[in-house]
Amino acid sequence: MDLSAIALQGINQAEMQLNATTTSLASAGSSANGGGVDVVDVASQMVAMNSAEILLQLSLSTLKTSDQLQKNVIDLLA
Repeated sequence: MDLSAIALQGINQAEMQLNATTTSLASAGSSANGGGVDVVDVASQMVAMNSAEILLQLSLSTLKTSDQLQKNVIDLLA
């Protein structure tokens, strides 16, 4: 598998995780029937957001490394 494809997959996964976390936090306290209050464990949501941020940073680093590697290969072949 291509390194850039792996990095892009990681970026997509981080985005999905971040979207799920922010949606969960944003919907806290709003209930369709108005009677119940949704309980959100803010600590676990913050851990999930930090995890998504780390995954995004690692994926971007992998993408940069892949780009540098490809440039080096082109330089060697030229």
